[in-house]
Amino acid sequence: MKMIQQAMMGIGLTLMLAVSTMAQEQPLASSVISTQQADPLGSWNDGPTKAAILQFVQDVTKEGGPKFVPPEQRIATFDNDGTLWCEQPVVQFEFAIHRIKAMAGDHPEWKELEPYQSVLAGDVQNLVDDLASGGHELLKVIETSHAGMSVEEFDRHVRDFFATAKHPKLKVAYTQLAYAPMVELLAYLRANGFKTYICSGGGIDFMRAISEETYGIVPEHVIGTNGRNEFKQVDGQWQLFKTADHLFFNDKATKPTGIDLHIGRKPIFAGGNVRSGGDIGMLTYCHSNTLPSFQLLVNHDDEKREFAYAEKDNASLKAAKAQGWNVVNMKTDWKTMFSND
Repeated sequence: MKMIQQAMMGIGLTLMLAVSTMAQEQPLASSVISTQQADPLGSWNDGPTKAAILQFVQDVTKEGGPKFVPPEQRIATFDNDGTLWCEQPVVQFEFAIHRIKAMAGDHPEWKELEPYQSVLAGDVQNLVDDLASGGHELLKVIETSHAGMSVEEFDRHVRDFFATAKHPKLKVAYTQLAYAPMVELLAYLRANGFKTYICSGGGIDFMRAISEETYGIVPEHVIGTNGRNEFKQVDGQWQLFKTADHLFFNDKATKPTGIDLHIGRKPIFAGGNVRSGGDIGMLTYCHSNTLPSFQLLVNHDDEKREFAYAEKDNASLKAAKAQGWNVVNMKTDWKTMFSND
């Protein structure tokens, strides 16, 4: 239970940051690449960051070159929220709220029972305030909306959510808010023999439902927060059921653990973003590789096309400066923000 509470504190921090900063027909990978044949990173402005990416890929794929890396070791890991798509608000919490509201008809008692009463009233600040006492109420919302059902049923709920839900400010489907330059980068890496992975604090089954059509990343290449699923027989059928038992929260210093568990190799390319210091561990792990490596940190500084926010202690930017990571400033490095710009 202590492990779960610690994990929920981390999840809750993400929610708190989201609250404080809030004011497809076809897969994005194919739509981006098809329009950028001449330039593999056509959605990027020319500059040192783009040039560094192109040079790195050229170096590690040049057979016989001093920095050549065999294809089996070309591993690239990326955070999801804030790195591959918009994280204001955190999409998975929007899904949790959506599920609680959808289930409320079968639970009339929730109208007077916290934390459901607050969720139904749209007052998620109560969940943020609950963090000070251990995050027990937030844990109830996550368990109720994510656990106690088969993996297949959960997948259907996620897909139904994405079929209708829209971003509250930008008024488009969440899957249309994948960053075009990053989807382009993923496709470029794969075209050069890299295996691309998501390594995020988001729920593993939640991200797997949309990772392939949104990013071209297959479900087996998704690493995320997860509980221990249970294989059991219900009504004569054997199924995997989601639980909140033995929760592994894949964030900050545990991201290298998740990568090692799922992949068994250190990445030579890793991408994260500025927000809560959640990607410092993964980028540091990548930087520790004895092979040539590349670290990319997305800095949200474009309040016009997306959002602008920073960390109070600037921990991620300080780590980038100290270790020589490449920083992407959205305002100047990205010619296009979203595929539908």
